[in-house]
Amino acid sequence: MSEKPLNEMQPVSFGERLASSQAFADLFRDGMALVEETATYLDGSGRQQSKRLERAAALAYATESMRLTTRLMQLASWLLLHRAVKEGEMSLAQASREKSKVKLASTDAHDPNNIELLPATLRDLIERAQKLYAKVRHLDATIHNQGAAERVPVGNPVERQLGLLKAAFGAEKV
Repeated sequence: MSEKPLNEMQPVSFGERLASSQAFADLFRDGMALVEETATYLDGSGRQQSKRLERAAALAYATESMRLTTRLMQLASWLLLHRAVKEGEMSLAQASREKSKVKLASTDAHDPNNIELLPATLRDLIERAQKLYAKVRHLDATIHNQGAAERVPVGNPVERQLGLLKAAFGAEKV
């Protein structure tokens, strides 16, 4: 087996590997199922439940259901974009450019008093969406790892890979 010199070796793209992994496939399935479940609830039994709520609870319901819908649409957009990478419809570099249109802001701060006013099903959907959102934000930071790549000298592929490992596992030292 002939070995390539270090300066000719291509680094492993953890971003592309992660986007095409089983973990991503599971996340995609769970995310899209949550989007569908939430839409079904908000259009069906959730709508009926909201009509029976007192004024303060109805306002909380409207606010939180809009936050939830927004968060899930952001998640769905991100998931669909990265599924396109997985299926070879676009490169990770193209996805990185496009993902700037999908805002994955830090999670919302909810008023616990408002959350308590909501029906249990909506509270559960909000909690599940927040957990999924946190996973996607972590995966996004790992895949697109903008910070580590900028700090690593271009000529050293080992250092670049170490930076990617640090980002992927949230470690200070690898």
